[in-house]
Amino acid sequence: MHYKTIILEMLEQRPKMREELRQSRKLLPTLEFYASELKDSHEAWKERLQQAKPQSDPSQIASEAMELALKDMEDRLPSELNQNESEALSLDQAMVHISRHTSRG
Repeated sequence: MHYKTIILEMLEQRPKMREELRQSRKLLPTLEFYASELKDSHEAWKERLQQAKPQSDPSQIASEAMELALKDMEDRLPSELNQNESEALSLDQAMVHISRHTSRG
């Protein structure tokens, strides 16, 4: 796995954060820290999933573990959304909201 590449892509989705880290000369140490965290999380998820699903294909477990580790990392990294954007509904949320409030008659 290329954990550093994955984290770099995540940081590039946060240009303000990436630029601040670059200007303060903390981009590489931060990249290495988060890459290590992602690797550790991926390994931990693989162990948990292997215990929960011992008959599963190892490559399937590795993929599922990576998805879970990436979700964890996305939740940990700060978002650059401003208050208005963070309050806006996503398309999926809007569809659920509309379907709940539409009469079925």
